[in-house]
Amino acid sequence: MRPMPIFVITLVLLLPLIGCGSKAAKDGPELIRANARLPAVEFSSTPRLTIGPYAGRADVERFIDRMQANGYTRAEMVSILSRVRPDDWIIEYMNRQWRPSKGPNGAWTRYRSRHITSSMLSKGTAFWNAHSADLERASKKYGVPPEYIVAIIGIETKWGGYMGKHRIVDALATLAFDYPRRADYFSGEFENYLVMARQEGFDPFQPVGSFAGAMGYGQFMPSSYLAYAVDFDGNGRRDLWNKRDAIGSVAHYFQQHGWRTGEPVAVRVNSISPGGLETGFRSEYPASRLQGMGYRSPIAVDNDARVSLLQLDAAGGYEYWFGFGNFRTITKYNNSTYYGMTVHQLAQALRARRGGRS
Repeated sequence: MRPMPIFVITLVLLLPLIGCGSKAAKDGPELIRANARLPAVEFSSTPRLTIGPYAGRADVERFIDRMQANGYTRAEMVSILSRVRPDDWIIEYMNRQWRPSKGPNGAWTRYRSRHITSSMLSKGTAFWNAHSADLERASKKYGVPPEYIVAIIGIETKWGGYMGKHRIVDALATLAFDYPRRADYFSGEFENYLVMARQEGFDPFQPVGSFAGAMGYGQFMPSSYLAYAVDFDGNGRRDLWNKRDAIGSVAHYFQQHGWRTGEPVAVRVNSISPGGLETGFRSEYPASRLQGMGYRSPIAVDNDARVSLLQLDAAGGYEYWFGFGNFRTITKYNNSTYYGMTVHQLAQALRARRGGRS
């Protein structure tokens, strides 16, 4: 799902989860329907886009040409792009620069407190109880513990409570055509989204999601949908707004990104100076090297194991953790140490709330 995170870009991970203002979902919007077709449109015979905000742009014309290889006619693409509306708020938000403060200031403690709350634990437990059979089936099929599937969906959308308010077609067009820094990535996602709409037979103007184009309970980007979404309820469709499909798709994504059944995720070690070593989920060291520097783990760690050295800016000083391969798998979902640790700790708290039961 990289170079861009599945669901939201890295820069927002150290900001509060965006409250998208949507009502809590029941089974998601009625998006995917049997035999659904794109709405009838009076297609213009004009070979070029001449109306709408993107008229007369060479890059948009090239995109139209590109989509013809995916089964769209030029007339269909002209009709779609003439109705797309750029979202200026998205560009303003993307251009905001986050500047980290220096030194320990408790940023991790504040971040964690926004996402792991008594309300979150109650909602997560209710979701787990309601969907325990599907979670257990996904866990057995893909080897991913149910608590991590539940935690991902909780962090991404509060189990369907906040799935976004931006029309996906507008968000992706805006970023593809008006955000040059990531134009290549987002034009690819826009292409994948239209392929997805054609495959599943829905109106591309209907779905709403995040400002970056992430969708459904698990906030998949279109490329991740095409690669990792699964039809987990067996109805012949892969529906990101269907809870059962979302559960299976999140588990499948983890499996495909290297989750190893039964192996640890992260463990806190004693807090000593990293001595100039790089920290974070991208760091990787032989465990023997870190242990030789004085880091001590409460669980046995093979000397040959490759671990990340994680530094969390907690209230009262830095915390240090070993992150194992499964931790790096979580960060494939979103490139952030804090994101990965929040998912891990929420998962552990949810399992503890259920008394360790699946």
